[in-house]
Amino acid sequence: MNIQESVAFVSGANRGIGKAYVEALVQAGARRIYAAARSVDTLNDLVAIAPDRIIPIALDVTNPDQVNAAAQQAQDVTLLINNAGVLGAGGLFIANSVDTAQWEMNTNYFGTLSMVRAFAPILQRHGGGAIVNLLSVVSVANAPVFSSYSASKAALNSLTQGIRAELAAQGTQVVGVFPGPVDTAMADGVPGDKAAPSEVAKLTLQAIEKGIDDVYPDPVSQSVFAAIGDPLKAVEKQFAGWMRQ
Repeated sequence: MNIQESVAFVSGANRGIGKAYVEALVQAGARRIYAAARSVDTLNDLVAIAPDRIIPIALDVTNPDQVNAAAQQAQDVTLLINNAGVLGAGGLFIANSVDTAQWEMNTNYFGTLSMVRAFAPILQRHGGGAIVNLLSVVSVANAPVFSSYSASKAALNSLTQGIRAELAAQGTQVVGVFPGPVDTAMADGVPGDKAAPSEVAKLTLQAIEKGIDDVYPDPVSQSVFAAIGDPLKAVEKQFAGWMRQ
């Protein structure tokens, strides 16, 4: 896919990696960018960067009516970036851990599933297009204290593989992005060095243009996947082959 000719939709666009995605798309020359957040007022400064190309949309990905309304408004989309996500903390055995896990799963997994189901037919009409799902290094190994978040991202990783297999026939590229800690408000309490959101966005757009499935955008991510990336990809491809049997 040529980013310069794309029409993109970015969820969770008002801050962090989502904001960086919109900025990177503007710099790359995307024709139009739908920037979505739960409150459109939080998008004002972002829209001001390129008001002729950035269209704000109110969207809570856990609300099916809003998801469907967004898809109806954005019928020209060729690139869907599922960035919206939430992060809780406190471990699995605190009083509200089940509520936290349901909140994370509803947003990170079911919200993304709703978005993909709504936009896949649109992408098909435009030749296949591309879908990006923001995952995490904790998609493949659980991080204590963030245990239920890790579980939601593991579910999203599996979902991403399923989407890739099922939408291959319509020519849709599906990209999974697996950052380690990123310098955003969501990761304020996470220790250690953190990647810049702009670097995650830049490497993601490069992967889309090069047809790369999986993005490891920082040293933490790269070290995690150095030993396991190839075997995991081999198993994914083996299982994806069942679609053709």
